[in-house]
Amino acid sequence: MPDDNDFFNGQRQPDQSPMDIPNLSAIALSHAIHSKAVSCREVISSFLNQIQTHNGSSNALVSLADPQVVLALADGRDAQLARGESMGWMHGMPHAVKDLTDVAGFRTSHGSPLSKPSPAVYDSIMVARMRAAGCIFIGKTNTPEFGLGSHTFNEVFGATCNAWDRSKSAGGSSGGAAVALAQRMLPVADGSDFMGSLRNPAGWNHVFGMRPSQGRLPKFPVADAYIGQLGTEGPMARTVSDMAMLLSTQAGYDARSPLSIAESGQAFAQNLNASMKGQRVGWLSHLNAYLPMEAGIVSVCENALKILERTGCDVMPAQLGMSPETIWEAWLVWRKALAGRNVSAYAHLPHWRDKVKPEAQWEYDQSLDLTGNQLMKASATRTRFYLSMLKMFESFDVLALPVSQVWPFAVTDRWPRHIDGQEMDTYHRWMEVVIYATFAGLPAISIPAGFNAQGLPMGLQLIGKPQGDFELLQVAYAYEQAAQDLIQKRPPGV
Repeated sequence: MPDDNDFFNGQRQPDQSPMDIPNLSAIALSHAIHSKAVSCREVISSFLNQIQTHNGSSNALVSLADPQVVLALADGRDAQLARGESMGWMHGMPHAVKDLTDVAGFRTSHGSPLSKPSPAVYDSIMVARMRAAGCIFIGKTNTPEFGLGSHTFNEVFGATCNAWDRSKSAGGSSGGAAVALAQRMLPVADGSDFMGSLRNPAGWNHVFGMRPSQGRLPKFPVADAYIGQLGTEGPMARTVSDMAMLLSTQAGYDARSPLSIAESGQAFAQNLNASMKGQRVGWLSHLNAYLPMEAGIVSVCENALKILERTGCDVMPAQLGMSPETIWEAWLVWRKALAGRNVSAYAHLPHWRDKVKPEAQWEYDQSLDLTGNQLMKASATRTRFYLSMLKMFESFDVLALPVSQVWPFAVTDRWPRHIDGQEMDTYHRWMEVVIYATFAGLPAISIPAGFNAQGLPMGLQLIGKPQGDFELLQVAYAYEQAAQDLIQKRPPGV
């Protein structure tokens, strides 16, 4: 068994039976595998049973591999351990990758009927790193078509239901990942975040989701390695320590991604325990009522901030240093350049409009009249916004916002048309609260904040300083330790 100091974070392990496999933290599960308290076959069998129990009603996992093939791979991992060989901390653990990312041997559907049915030939960088760490890929996690919209449904696999209420949305676009985690069908999960796609579904399913700093996770293959940096892949987990461990595997420089950060991912495989005394948290709330929010969201998040105060943090009101209307208008220009491009790859196909959702058609149409001058102007606005955020971090160490402006809505709805009486003028306007970390390229983590009277979860997003991913994980870890009664809550039937 590898040395704990190599890749087990040194975090306190939950008091759990090692045979309660699906409910173990990923780090505890790795300990159990390497100490031979459980075999890799037992681990895979346990998670396959969990999938059989829950996936039929939640539809979180898609393109599942043949169970016999997966079990044979587990036997191979057990044979390696018998020889004293370990591939890494994920050795023998099941994993499913968000269905926007290539995994060799699995179809990448993008949730679209236009996608090729043939399997991917190569792994992406992130997937290759997780494979090298020893995980066994068992399928993909469901996503909305082209990852557009924070509601996981598509015409290929259908909708993913919220882990806490099957009549509600799972969020998105990493909705399948969040539900699979919450229902203990995976030990850890991955996703990607352009407009809150790791944070929103994490908040709506009572798990942790992290959007790392821009460039923290290199991405390849990509058509553009320079401009298309608003979206980034990242980790999701049921504990902060697990999330940090997965990030340690995913992160690190790769020359094929020229804007990737040079720091090794191993920087995150360290003990997260740290004093929060004097940590300054700026509470942005609803931006002086600029952001419409459904009743109860702000109060639930403020209760979570009280828990954060108990760790030693000082929570104080904060205000953006720039007009949110100006930020939104610049954001829309960047979306035209990036979201429309993803759809344009299919626009040459006959009758393509008949086969994709209206929101994807809208994104494509929006991109057609974009000029280079408009993009450069929006880029200058983005630069001013980043500098204004730097100014804020002279007064605060962390910024806090709700992770969503609405509670999980009906799974049969496409998107919320109104919030608190205010009409949404685009299909994604209701997600405006998540754009600030993205637009400034800052790390952000969604932490479970609490529930409303109907038992639906909500998250609080914490935004860290530029490339301050580790320090932000420390804040989230301190919160987790202080909020164990809340964090330990499980979805009905799990």
